[in-house]
Amino acid sequence: MRRVASGAPSDVGVLGGGRMGAGIAHAFLLAGSRVTVVERDADAAKAASARVLESVAASVERGTAHEDAAVIGARFATSTDVDDFARCDLVVEAVPEDLELKIDALTRVESVLAPAAALASNTSSISIDQLAALLDRPDRFLGMHFFNPVPASALVEIVCGGATDGTLLAQAREWVDAIGKTPIVVTDAPGFASSRLGVALGLEAIRMLEDGVASAEDIDKAMTLGYKHPIGPLRLTDIVGLDVRLGIAEYLSNTLGERFAPPALLRRLVAEGKLGRKTGEGFYLWDAP
Repeated sequence: MRRVASGAPSDVGVLGGGRMGAGIAHAFLLAGSRVTVVERDADAAKAASARVLESVAASVERGTAHEDAAVIGARFATSTDVDDFARCDLVVEAVPEDLELKIDALTRVESVLAPAAALASNTSSISIDQLAALLDRPDRFLGMHFFNPVPASALVEIVCGGATDGTLLAQAREWVDAIGKTPIVVTDAPGFASSRLGVALGLEAIRMLEDGVASAEDIDKAMTLGYKHPIGPLRLTDIVGLDVRLGIAEYLSNTLGERFAPPALLRRLVAEGKLGRKTGEGFYLWDAP
């Protein structure tokens, strides 16, 4: 018999099996949930499967999982068909941070879910109310913003839309507790709490580098040693992805004003394909992905 953590959903779906989606799947698998990841095609599904199972195996080796890798893996499946979400209690959308892409993904998923099932977006900045306006059951929709890398992160930002049912909000808190992370609840506002603060710091660090104030290493040391941040803003931008940070900055600039305008250096690096850790180079050099 599988060991389901108290409060964990029995069946979870994740749309998108990239780094974030795989991390979300990993978190619920370790809590005892059955998890299905749906990807765009067979090759992407195969890559997602390898990503998730490798992460699970690493947790078993570290002693942070309570079951054998084979037992956990038996609860995991990948697919290319959203119809496989039909039995899920919760589906988390984890596609790239693009409004039209998310709207298409969410409406397709909602069409196959049971009326009582919950739908969540892992968006880090896009308005939950804007997304909910296109759904048939906005009361069963909310934001669940996980952080990268998910296995090591302690936080999930729950974003409550104007139509989000209060019972669903309470359930979401239980789900986050069940996967061993801490929930914070924010109302729907541009950038929510975490992205708004994190991007503001990251953009200013990029401007400082652009202006020649200090090297990337020394700017980061100012925050890690001076302010006890666990990681500097430029190294963190490399881990998140410069393209991801650029997209969020553009959205926040459009909604909150020029103080979030992306620096020219950020735009240039993204145009050159230097996206951070995932491409091997950003503000730092990384081992080849």
